[in-house]
Amino acid sequence: MARVLIADDEESVRLMVARALALDGHQTVTAEDGAEALDILNRDRRSFDLLLTDIKMPIMDGIALALAAASGFPKLTILLMTGFADQRERTSGLDAIVHDVIAKPFSVEDIRAAVADALAAQR
Repeated sequence: MARVLIADDEESVRLMVARALALDGHQTVTAEDGAEALDILNRDRRSFDLLLTDIKMPIMDGIALALAAASGFPKLTILLMTGFADQRERTSGLDAIVHDVIAKPFSVEDIRAAVADALAAQR
């Protein structure tokens, strides 16, 4: 299955998403913010199939992370998550690097389906 990097500053969201994706056999690694996620991407020798990141986070937000990840890892599929309408608007123009934006709150089924869709589009 896929290897997924989850970046979200809310621990409960990171844990719920990691558990949901584990149901489908995916391996997950989590980060508390964009800077930590970018560090993981840069230092981890095993590649990731998907980056799933919140937009609004401290230190480095999800859009800055997506731009850096797309530049350094062009084959990486990127999904953004947000609970804020104004943050969703910031994603306009990122269609070339972002597969989709998932609205929070979401159910376990919603996140599993969004990840499955993103991974299927990657193939």
